[in-house]
Amino acid sequence: MPRILYLHGFNSSPKSAKAQAFRQWLEVTHPEIELLVPQLPPYPQEAAQLIESLAKESVDDKLGLIGSSLGGYLSIWLSQRFNLPAVVVNPAIRSFDLLQNFLGENENPYTHQKYRLEPHHMDELLALRIPVITSPELIWLLQQTGDEILDYRQAVSYLGACRQTVESDGNHAFVGFERFFPKIIQFLKII
Repeated sequence: MPRILYLHGFNSSPKSAKAQAFRQWLEVTHPEIELLVPQLPPYPQEAAQLIESLAKESVDDKLGLIGSSLGGYLSIWLSQRFNLPAVVVNPAIRSFDLLQNFLGENENPYTHQKYRLEPHHMDELLALRIPVITSPELIWLLQQTGDEILDYRQAVSYLGACRQTVESDGNHAFVGFERFFPKIIQFLKII
């Protein structure tokens, strides 16, 4: 069975607007595709172990990845590790720097889970960084320059050898994400 693993961003959940919109579209247009949207643990090493186990479970299935923000960062790691196609939406390329601002107590606004980020969690994020993208053909960057959370130039530069769609304006949520659904399915080559 073809599967898509959707990885949400930091402090998000499977209830994120992009994940829900994609799920609803898939149910109507491609009911043969199973969409996996796990609740990612707040700790990077635990999140990596979870998504790695899901990738290994899908070894006999066609699997594609979609990742948004921190989920985009994790998707790049998983893509290059397991040779999987990935569409990354406004990815948090330097998440290990960005999340320094969240050290200490946090609460996920979707799940209300309380957790504490410590400096070693930034080290865990850094350990997941792919220094050089060795299979750029596997990654498609969807980036909007109006991202109010991330510097879009980091993703454009880091993923310079990859397919890129960079739109002016927009925001971190990626305005008009649904316009890309059919092309995402084509790029992931799971059907």
